[in-house]
Amino acid sequence: VQLQASGGGLVQAGDSLRLSCAASGRTFSDYAMAWFRQAPGKGRTFVAAINWSGGGTFYTGSVEGRFTISRDNRKNTLYLQMNSLKPEDTAVYYCAADDSAQGSYASSTYYQERLYEYWGQGTQVTVSS
Repeated sequence: VQLQASGGGLVQAGDSLRLSCAASGRTFSDYAMAWFRQAPGKGRTFVAAINWSGGGTFYTGSVEGRFTISRDNRKNTLYLQMNSLKPEDTAVYYCAADDSAQGSYASSTYYQERLYEYWGQGTQVTVSS
């Protein structure tokens, strides 16, 4: 599967952005999907994940209540709605896919970068104070 992330930009603290990740090449609903981010000078970290059906979602604590991950399997697209953005949300955001074949994992598994075999190119989000 090929992944193309978009929707990043420069915003002010408190603003909102919606990231999109368009998938192509395989049946989108076969994949668990996730967003990770990499801040300047830091490693890549988990942001949010969603299972193949959209019935299960998982968030890192710092974004819970502000960010919402969703997917449209008819449009082969993953989304990340980001509200109440903070300067510490500044990072390159990556979408990722795991060929779960519509299977399920223990919740903790979705947070692990090593689960995801496919990665998009990243989109920059910059939040000014």
